[in-house]
Amino acid sequence: QVRLVESGGGLVQSGGSLRLSCAASGFTFSTYAVGWFRQAPGKEREFVANFPWVGGSISYADSVKGRFTISKDFAENTVSLQMNSLKPEDTAIYYCAASRRAGTPTRPHEFDYWGQGTQVTVSS
Repeated sequence: QVRLVESGGGLVQSGGSLRLSCAASGFTFSTYAVGWFRQAPGKEREFVANFPWVGGSISYADSVKGRFTISKDFAENTVSLQMNSLKPEDTAIYYCAASRRAGTPTRPHEFDYWGQGTQVTVSS
């Protein structure tokens, strides 16, 4: 059974850091691109970061460049999102997702599997 489980969310003050983790079961991240998305109340789900599988490059949304870092641990079959210098506008539910697409998928419909999400709240 394919499953993605996020962890590491929580409440943090503006300027603080959090590290999200996404664990996969039923498949291996080594043959999937993995993306992080987020969705704030009343807003559409938006792309945050992507770790490609083949033929692509790590990419970030402009709003998080220089603050967030995505990484993949092949041995543990996990993908992490290190979030530094957090801002109140980063508050959202964060989702990880896996895609078999080559290149650099960044749109939700390009992803095959999704986790249940983890809440990140940044207070001002």
